[in-house]
Amino acid sequence: MAISALEFEKPIIELEKKIQEMKEYEENLDIKEEIAKLEEKVVILKKSVFSNLTRWQRVQLARHPERPYTLDYIYLMTDDFVELHGDRLYGDDKAIIGGFAKIDGQKVMIIGHQKGRDTKSNVYRNFGMANPEGYRKALRLMKMAEKFNTPVVTLIDTPGAYPGLEAEQNGQAEAIAKNLLEMSRLKVPIIVVIIGEGASGGALGIGVGDRILMLENTWYSVISPESCSSILWRTWEYKEQAAEALKLTAVDLLGLKIIDRIVPEPLGGAHNDHKLIAVTLKDILKEELEIQLKIKQEKLVNNRLEKFGNMGVFVE
Repeated sequence: MAISALEFEKPIIELEKKIQEMKEYEENLDIKEEIAKLEEKVVILKKSVFSNLTRWQRVQLARHPERPYTLDYIYLMTDDFVELHGDRLYGDDKAIIGGFAKIDGQKVMIIGHQKGRDTKSNVYRNFGMANPEGYRKALRLMKMAEKFNTPVVTLIDTPGAYPGLEAEQNGQAEAIAKNLLEMSRLKVPIIVVIIGEGASGGALGIGVGDRILMLENTWYSVISPESCSSILWRTWEYKEQAAEALKLTAVDLLGLKIIDRIVPEPLGGAHNDHKLIAVTLKDILKEELEIQLKIKQEKLVNNRLEKFGNMGVFVE
């Protein structure tokens, strides 16, 4: 059984393991029918489990260590990717990567948070938590994209901006605030995709766009369930209740008009089939870019400002 298996995935993984063991003896024994029945049972079980996930379970899926990260999507969806480094002010933050690439011939500036796969790479990437220089690098690349009339695609997957003392001393809040301002008036299309975790200002720092998409099993919120629980109940034990109250899933946020579209994941989650989710996202990005590229610059910016200005407005 996979070490990274989530609790609700274990019955599925046990069945899949049994099928794999049976297939090793398939040539010597006439068990094709039994294998077919078990495979059908796995599909039914997956549909049952993944159609009834709680909000906390979706948070867990968003954090699954085998989910594809930004670089995975870049290599699976794009061609001719050229990574660009540094903010030209302080340094190069490895938690945010970006550069020019092509999606089926359409040139884009693609920027996203990058996590690591093991302890060493996570330390190198600072667990996907950007410092001020990361947000300043992202803004530099966006302004470069604007200069060359190239649309921007951002991929969000972060537990939050880095909360360290040095980050605060170097202007973490100012860097994020400046990105919000500059992205709101950038004169090229911006497509934002939450591919994993979307926590607080760390996500918003590259999260202002004309279209905001969320993968099916991701979350996007002002605060994580654990932090919310620790503030309200002074313990992390109520994280599941906090997740329910925060309404942080793709379905919740589509209903609240915070996001515009949900990207369906393969049955069992994106970590089960990196190629399939990359193809799905690529096709959707091509659709969205085609629409946004037809809009004139002035209208594009006005639409973006109106979109975010309408968030949170309600009538009793």
